[in-house]
Amino acid sequence: MTKTSGLAQAFYLSGYNLSGDTGAGNEIGGGLAGTQDVTGIDKSAFERIGLERDGRLSWTSFFNPEKATDIPGTTTDHAHVVLSSLPTTDRHLMWATGTSIGSPAACIVAKQIDYNPTRGADGSLTIAVSSQANGFGLEWTDLLTAGIRTDTTATNGASRDFGTGPTLFGLQAYLQVFAFTGTSVTIKLQESTDNGGTDPWADTTGGAFTTVTGRTAERIQTGRTQSTKRYLRVVTTGTFSNVQFVVAVARNDVSTLF
Repeated sequence: MTKTSGLAQAFYLSGYNLSGDTGAGNEIGGGLAGTQDVTGIDKSAFERIGLERDGRLSWTSFFNPEKATDIPGTTTDHAHVVLSSLPTTDRHLMWATGTSIGSPAACIVAKQIDYNPTRGADGSLTIAVSSQANGFGLEWTDLLTAGIRTDTTATNGASRDFGTGPTLFGLQAYLQVFAFTGTSVTIKLQESTDNGGTDPWADTTGGAFTTVTGRTAERIQTGRTQSTKRYLRVVTTGTFSNVQFVVAVARNDVSTLF
């Protein structure tokens, strides 16, 4: 695999594209919150088991106070408006290392912990923001859309080849919707063993997100012992003229419980 830099990345938060208002990802971390020593007296070395999952994502934003109502034709608010409210509800965060199908993306359902502006002596103004996982920990996923995808009618998206398959441990998927015009749209996953060749595309069991009628974000997961095929794609159906969204998927190679 080709090594890459940290250029041309993207940051999405609960249906807002904050990429242009974000200067740095300070920490993107996850894994086990700790381990438990379960060494029996009959052992000659330590035995440990993993405990709860955790995750955290912190970043630096630039001060951008513009609201959508300030700019005619704009539907997306900027960093200050989105972050300064410090909601107590969960936020969905996705840090994508690129904007191509297959680009790795760190996804987390989290609580936003703070909003801390710093004014430098030179007049610069930046804001440090951090979040901590709530319920699932941080997951590394693959984008199933090329960054933010725009559909104006029902569409079968391009596929992602996961390289092996099928696997037997299900998947998790993340959706963020940034803009929507219409009545409703269903966004769902489909799968095939050979990219729709002799094995026709079929809906992934448990792979449909809640019907979309506006800006939203959601995490779903399939059964923990469900077979998942090698190729996956994102399909939209419904009555709409515009939907802008991103989807990322973690396809499990080992048993994964939450």
